[in-house]
Amino acid sequence: MSSFHAVEGSFEPVATRRTFEEAVEQIADKIKAGDLHTGDRLPSERELATQMRISRPTLREAIKALAEAGVLEVRRGQSGGIFVAAELIPRELLRSRQEIRFGEIAGVLEARRLLEPRVAQLAAAYASDDDFTLMAHTIERQRELAADDDFLSHEDLFLQLDMKFHLGLARATRNSTIVELMRTLLRQLEIARDMAMHAPLVPDWTIEIHERTLSAVRAADFALIDEVMDEHLAQLEQIWERETGRGLVRELPDFLQPVADRSRALRSSG
Repeated sequence: MSSFHAVEGSFEPVATRRTFEEAVEQIADKIKAGDLHTGDRLPSERELATQMRISRPTLREAIKALAEAGVLEVRRGQSGGIFVAAELIPRELLRSRQEIRFGEIAGVLEARRLLEPRVAQLAAAYASDDDFTLMAHTIERQRELAADDDFLSHEDLFLQLDMKFHLGLARATRNSTIVELMRTLLRQLEIARDMAMHAPLVPDWTIEIHERTLSAVRAADFALIDEVMDEHLAQLEQIWERETGRGLVRELPDFLQPVADRSRALRSSG
């Protein structure tokens, strides 16, 4: 029996003029992040419209778009409702999400470097066994996809699982503000992360670095977490520089110099 995620306040009011697009993106976001799963039943049309503070006709159009993309299924009758039909969000559906300009990605990468290593260390302090189990399960699913002879057809899902792993770290901090910050960063990094997935051997590297990250967090080894996260973030930064020809080099504040030194040592040893 599927669970019913009609929790009050689980969807946010739509606050922009692009009400239709934002409604589509908000539902898709919850599926991509693992808040909603295949088979889950969404709140009723009336409840969703109320939570998002949009008209029911506008919501109906958003649901129709998601249903046509195979993401949602609308069932009629006494046991009907709006159900999640697939966990994969077609790239074309959220093409408008890539409005962030290439020039802004460097700033997002820098913000991520400031935030995520500390997120991983905080997760080490507060994570539960359930958090570790969920992150390990995400890694295992990535491994299954990478082993498939038709991996190219699974790239989008692999990317979503990568996002889910990083959000798992954020959730383990038991801090909802941190979770929302990481959601924002990961959404803004989708262009760069998509590039990274097309680099040679990145799926295997991603699985391996996720395993090492999880191991360091589970052991609560703060120095090792710092080291692994530095390598983790440097990979995407290097790919971004190579693919775009845009350098990320700029003068660093004093408190970042030790991180930069370790990053240079890792790159030279590699």
